[in-house]
Amino acid sequence: MPSYKIADAARLLGVSDDTVRRWIDAGVLPTTGAAPAEVPGDALAAHAVELAHAASDPSDVLSSARNRFVGLVTRVQIDGVMAQVDIQSGPHRVVSLLSAEAVRDLALEPGSLAVAVVKATNVIVETPKG
Repeated sequence: MPSYKIADAARLLGVSDDTVRRWIDAGVLPTTGAAPAEVPGDALAAHAVELAHAASDPSDVLSSARNRFVGLVTRVQIDGVMAQVDIQSGPHRVVSLLSAEAVRDLALEPGSLAVAVVKATNVIVETPKG
């Protein structure tokens, strides 16, 4: 089973090394018993899922799409008939290209609450060499 050093676990969870140490001390994250301390990969993955619970979806609709990212619009760039909208959802930045008309109809501007819905036929998964 893979395990992760504290610094690596912190980077993967988007927190500081000290936060991971506090979670270990509080019993939130287990260690493998190795020195220096390492967190088992399965426990780290489970904790990442707990931390990733998104904000409530404000759209109040039923949808078959499971990849929904609730976040804040951080940038709107309109160029002619097309626009680019950036949404920050937790640690994830989602970029959408849509019509300028849609941006105006949705009243999207930095600070707006939005939901990015991703429906893709291909998802690529990569792991580090090693």
